[in-house]
Amino acid sequence: MVNSIESVRAMLVLEFKVKGKSHQYAAIEESIRTAQFVRNKALRYWMDNRGVNKYDLNKYCRVLAREYDWARELNSTARQASAERAWSSISRFFENCRQQPARKDILGSRKTVVLSSTKTPVGSYSTLSILSLPTRKGSDDSS
Repeated sequence: MVNSIESVRAMLVLEFKVKGKSHQYAAIEESIRTAQFVRNKALRYWMDNRGVNKYDLNKYCRVLAREYDWARELNSTARQASAERAWSSISRFFENCRQQPARKDILGSRKTVVLSSTKTPVGSYSTLSILSLPTRKGSDDSS
């Protein structure tokens, strides 16, 4: 039986080797840095402003292009893709929070709340969890 909580995600990874000149490598690195900047600014914009949705993040890309000349040099499609990546990380965070309810440990004496479980690039899973251990009866917290 398939668990309805779990969803299947597929990611397409393209790997290739490039033989280029130093100015071409510099242009690629600058584009990557600019795309990361746009993603981070979109994430910060979402954090600072309440009620921002993914369409507002795409509109914010245009504001960034006007504000920063070097961001304008990045293709508008690439800027919007960076904002969409920011939105997908935001929605994935909240989806993981909703899907992972508190569950009993094997011993049944403590509960584990899993905040996020992500697949790392090498294929293993990293899980951030918080354990709330039971307190002993008769112990005093004021010591």
